Amino acid sequence: MKRLLLGTLLMSLATLPAMAALKEGDSAPRFTAQASLAGKTFQFSLKKALKKGPVVVYFYPSAYTGGCDIEAHTFAQDSEKFASAGATIIGVSLDSIQRLNDFSADPKYCAGKFPTASDVGGAISKAYEVDVHAGRAGLKDVRGVEIGHGFADRTTFVISRDGKIVSVISKVTPAEHVAKALEMVQQMQTKSAGA
Repeated sequence: MKRLLLGTLLMSLATLPAMAALKEGDSAPRFTAQASLAGKTFQFSLKKALKKGPVVVYFYPSAYTGGCDIEAHTFAQDSEKFASAGATIIGVSLDSIQRLNDFSADPKYCAGKFPTASDVGGAISKAYEVDVHAGRAGLKDVRGVEIGHGFADRTTFVISRDGKIVSVISKVTPAEHVAKALEMVQQMQTKSAGA
């Protein structure tokens, strides 16, 4: 009987819904983090970035993995369109700054077009209520290098200049994250131009 109750309890815990990310209208948690742009480390500040305009904060599982590579490459290709709409892009993962220095400079991925922030420990992910999953020992990236860290769910937040979340994008392909974020910042630009 005790085993049956314990089994039932464990099954009910396993079926609980995952933690939901912050929602549209919520205030975006401010953060500073060690980041890399074109292989150079610097301190990224959301507060400072918002002074320039909207910010696209996109969480991704890991540099040098299939979907994340596509997403980074697509953001890099469209980076001038984001800049024309006045938006800053920042990628966030649990990767070490050393991995991000390579990834941010890699011409196949970020290509030095936008920064990526290191969220070792997952504090930024947790602040945005993005689920973080434990990594698996021996898991390797597309280069054959062991990843060695946990993974944040792929979730993109478009944040307006006033620090409010105006769009949360998840459960779409990596390329759709970019397209939907770009569409949102362009709409925001059009609205502010008409105001």
